[in-house]
This record gives sequence, structure tokens and C-alpha cells, in this order.
Amino acid sequence: MRPHDLNLLMIFDAIMTEGAITRAADRLSMTQPAVSNALSRMRTAWNDELFVKDGRGIQPTSFAKNLWSQIQGPLGELEVAVNPTDFNPASAKRTFRIAATDNIVSMVWGPLRKVIENEAPGINIHAIPNYDMETDKILKDAEAELTFSKYQEPGSVIRAEHVLDPSWVVVMRPDHPLAKSQLSLEDFVAADHLLVSVTGDVSGPTDQVLANLGLRRRVAMSVNQFHNATPLLKESNLICVAPSLVMEKEIFSGELAVFETPIEIVSSPLSVMWHKRQDQDAGLQWLRGLVVKFIRERVQRHEMLLSQCCRKAYCADTVKRFMDERNMDCEGFTPAHLSTPSNDEEAKVITGKETA
Repeated sequence: MRPHDLNLLMIFDAIMTEGAITRAADRLSMTQPAVSNALSRMRTAWNDELFVKDGRGIQPTSFAKNLWSQIQGPLGELEVAVNPTDFNPASAKRTFRIAATDNIVSMVWGPLRKVIENEAPGINIHAIPNYDMETDKILKDAEAELTFSKYQEPGSVIRAEHVLDPSWVVVMRPDHPLAKSQLSLEDFVAADHLLVSVTGDVSGPTDQVLANLGLRRRVAMSVNQFHNATPLLKESNLICVAPSLVMEKEIFSGELAVFETPIEIVSSPLSVMWHKRQDQDAGLQWLRGLVVKFIRERVQRHEMLLSQCCRKAYCADTVKRFMDERNMDCEGFTPAHLSTPSNDEEAKVITGKETA
């Protein structure tokens, strides 16, 4: 490859990464006309438009996307080989973008900021919206260096490291008629349910498990954000199946009563994800290590506190009866975490107060 061709590839990579000629010029310490001239030479050499106008921005053509997917890895390896410098948090000046939900931000941003203020004052952390089904696209388009998702294509260019398995619980107001020492499957099914659905779908994992038992609940109301669920639960007789981490503040403060689900809902493991082109990026390795550490520490603390206030709901005998009636195998419906208070023993919230 001629040096001229390599220079064009590096400029092309910068335009793809930044999504704008002006930002690419800043990234490369070049003038905007110089980058525009280089783009003209690329279009002639590669016989493709490469980028088309889209409002105030530009969008790559299919040829450009395919080309970028092939050169990102080699260019990254070349950069590491030519500049094998170690990452020093104390002196580094860099901005990382993380695609994260509000829950991830609440777990990570606080402790991460403390590390930055004490050890890495030149590091910036920017959050961008996280759309679970677009994880691959966010990373492939270099919109973020890290993101979180339940999904990963086997054999793809996306790397992943497992960070947590969400625990599903049932929450309701403390003086709810069902807020007793144990939540039965019959009462659970008969209750009016609040469903949190980002997509607007009014059926979730709970409904699939109930359907396997020949049962059906009533989703009386739905919202599209968890922060909208808490006020409704406090002021109504609705109950809600939710990941315990999302409702942590309300659960541990005693604002909501919490129960194990009366059926086992298998959670989807959550992973932190990045593109393979940054496997050797020492700065991203440093950041990823901190993020994983903070999440795992938070989850460990959360599970310990949850065990002190989560009341029994799962009833193996009841589930077995429903399964037997339908000639089904109930082996997969027995959870491994039944270390909860007995039927006649009420659990305590971490404040030490009894709940009804």
C-alpha cells in the first residue's frame, strides 16, 4: 500500500468515527478544506460517493460502511504498534462516551467521578442514550466506547463481559391488601398489575411464564419508564414485577413492600460491551475495569440488603400442582434462592421496622 492510500484511509476513518468533516478535521489537526479535498480524492480513487448529506450531517453509503468494517481493526492495531504508549490516568486527557440507562448511571457515575477527581483529572465521561437493540450499531459506528446490553451476536465483532443478572421481585405499597407475610400465586394472578414497557408492548416475561402454567394476569395499566411506576404504586392497589435494582431506593427505604415473585422469572444477563478494534486500548481497559468493579460491588451490596427485606412468595407446591394438571415438567420452575423467612415469619426492612 502506498503512503498516499494509507493517509486517505486514516482520514476516512476519522470522518466515519466523528460523523462530520469539521470534527474529523479537528481530530486530525487538519483544516476543513484539507479534509474535504482528501474526501474528493477518495471518491475518485474508490469510485463511490462515500457520504451523502442528511440534514445538517452526513451519512455513509453502503460501500463506506463495508469498507470501514474491514479497516477499523487493522488501523487500530497499526496505531498501537506505531505508538505503544501506556495509558497514564493521572496525565491522560481523553473523553469516553458510554451508552447507559439511568440505572447504570446511578450505579457507576458517582464512584467513577471520585476516581477521576482523585486520580484522573483530565478524563471526561459522557453518557449517551442506550437503546438495547442498537448496541452493535452504537459500537460499530463509534458513537460510544462502551455500552450495556442483554444481546450479543455470536461471532460478531462485539466483545462482552458479564456484569449482573437482574433479580425480579414484586413491589406494592406497604399497606396494600396483599402485603402480608407471603404472596400466593392465586393472589398474584388475581391482582391488578402495572407493567413497565419501554416498547409499549403489554406482555412481558411474567406473562410468558404464566401462560406456561395456563394462567393469565390482568395488566391494568402500563408506563414506559420505571420512575413513573413508583408514584402509581404508592397511591393505588396496583402491583408490579420489576428488577429489584431499579426499585432499590423505594425498597430499602420502606416506601414499597417487596416480595419474591410467586413464579420463577429467568433474567437476561447484562453485559458491558465494546468493539474488538479497541481490545488493546489501554485507556478503555482502565475504564472498563472500573465500571465492572463498581457494578459488581453495588450488586453484591444490593443482594445482601434485599435478602433482609424480601418476603416469601414462590410456592413450589402450588406451581407443581398447576404443572401436574397440565402434565408439564416443573423441574425448571424451582428457584435456587429460597433463603427467605418462613410462612409465619414476617421479614424486616433494613430500618428494622416490621411491615404488614
